[in-house]
Amino acid sequence: MKVIIFGATGMVGQGVLRECLRDGGVALVLAVGRGPTGQVHPKLREITHGDFFDFSAIAPNLAGYDACFFCLGVSVAGMSEAAYRRITHDITLAAAETLARQNPAMTFVYVTGAGTDSSERGRVMWARIKGATENALLRLPFRSAYMFRPGMIQPLGGVRSKTPWVQAIYSVLGPVLGLLRTAFPNQIVTTEQVGRAMIAVVRTQPAQRIVGAADINRLAASQP
Repeated sequence: MKVIIFGATGMVGQGVLRECLRDGGVALVLAVGRGPTGQVHPKLREITHGDFFDFSAIAPNLAGYDACFFCLGVSVAGMSEAAYRRITHDITLAAAETLARQNPAMTFVYVTGAGTDSSERGRVMWARIKGATENALLRLPFRSAYMFRPGMIQPLGGVRSKTPWVQAIYSVLGPVLGLLRTAFPNQIVTTEQVGRAMIAVVRTQPAQRIVGAADINRLAASQP
């Protein structure tokens, strides 16, 4: 399969990119970002693009792919609802709508979050906006779209968060997270499991479109 990754320099995206490069069934990976990933691999291609609200200039370069793993995200801390919606909803839909036109047979996988509000009417601002984004993606004419809702994610394989305070927490809690994952396997996932589960849904096309932590673990375990 040929895969596009958005957000390959973030913590989740780094893990997904790592698993795609390791998987023998993934022939080509295109990373689209505002800057380079810093990685070199025979299967990896990169496009640096400045305007994430308009992908028309690079649209022809996004054609011919089987899957998109959309891993871009931002913390809601300190953001207004309008600003958070613009980054979370508008950027995602700008990319997805472009991809749907270029690749109608594509499988689109979106990393959202546990607690996302599909009704779009709840009190929690980020959950409403994530829910609206999910719903909009599910309406697009892709072959299929999957909404990944992991809870806590443990970075593995040298993956690091770009946010200093987040990375500091992971550095302190790393050994504890491993123990907690053993105790609560349906609530904590790893970056490796997220990447493997994304590849799995493209291969197997399960009917379930909302994918929680327990589903991620199960799908990841199904891969050779």
